[in-house]
Amino acid sequence: MLGLEPMEAGLAFVLQVFLSFIAIMNPIGNTPIFLSLVSHLPPEEHKKVAFNGTVFAFIVVLVFTVGGNLIFRLFGITLPAFRIGGGILVFMIAYHLVRAKKSHQHHPTEEEHPSLFKKKEELEELDEEAKNIAITPLGTPILAGPGTITTALSLIGKKSDMFSMIVVIGVFGFVCLLTYLCFIYAEHLTRKLKPSAIGAMTRLMGLILTVVAVQMIIEGVSQVVIQIAHQL
Repeated sequence: MLGLEPMEAGLAFVLQVFLSFIAIMNPIGNTPIFLSLVSHLPPEEHKKVAFNGTVFAFIVVLVFTVGGNLIFRLFGITLPAFRIGGGILVFMIAYHLVRAKKSHQHHPTEEEHPSLFKKKEELEELDEEAKNIAITPLGTPILAGPGTITTALSLIGKKSDMFSMIVVIGVFGFVCLLTYLCFIYAEHLTRKLKPSAIGAMTRLMGLILTVVAVQMIIEGVSQVVIQIAHQL
């Protein structure tokens, strides 16, 4: 029975990582956004944009995940401080999701990307720039935004071993694959799912993300209290 405990703990960690990423990536909720971004492109370009966007998001999170400790040392950041700050940031995103509203951390504003909000005729003149939406805003900040990076680094820091790093990278890659599938079947999904269903899914993801954010803050504060107690 004791031999099963590490396996159960590992499975629980995998589930936690999956739920964290699926909540903050919100593939179904981001599908209508993807459609709006590629609406001016030919249908054959949609798969290319979806593939490049998800791959770029994976690379961004991979770089931050592998180089997380170096980033901490470079900027003099402690893990408890990162968890508290990251938890607050993720909570803000979750708050918008629960209200079924777009978060500025995930979605660009008109001031940030004015070309994406121009009329369709004007977008045709900016075809080359429009094709770069796979990198931004789709790859980042919509998919690999500050909240996603924060979640990945916090999950890695929770155990700080090779197993947790492999799990985080592997599970995030799987969620990117699910997101890619949602994007390439975007029109089919939006026809099958009513806006109310997408809104309900978004709120559910927001609720899960809220719990993740609160847990991050609790762990960060607990570590700070322990550090202070050891110094007294």
